[in-house]
Amino acid sequence: MTTLVHPEMADVSLASVLHALSDPVRLRLVTLLLDGEDPRSCAPDLWGVDVHKSTLSHHYRVLREAGLTRTHVHGRTRSVELRRAELEERFPGLLEFLAKNG
Repeated sequence: MTTLVHPEMADVSLASVLHALSDPVRLRLVTLLLDGEDPRSCAPDLWGVDVHKSTLSHHYRVLREAGLTRTHVHGRTRSVELRRAELEERFPGLLEFLAKNG
């Protein structure tokens, strides 16, 4: 079984979050997650981004390690969700800003 590391929110810095969001593909993934459909399958064809599967996996990892998302492993499939409540508590207004400007 695969165990993924998710940082404690107290250890998540604004700099790491902003760095993760600095890539247009990762910003697009987060803005798609803002629609509230959590968790969402990691299947590449469901996101509407034109990148290879391995590149998309890299983006999921960067978002997870930055503390923006939580990845769930279900056998051979994965789903991802935004750490909405935790992010709102740690960085109030960030998600609202992204929803309006992302």
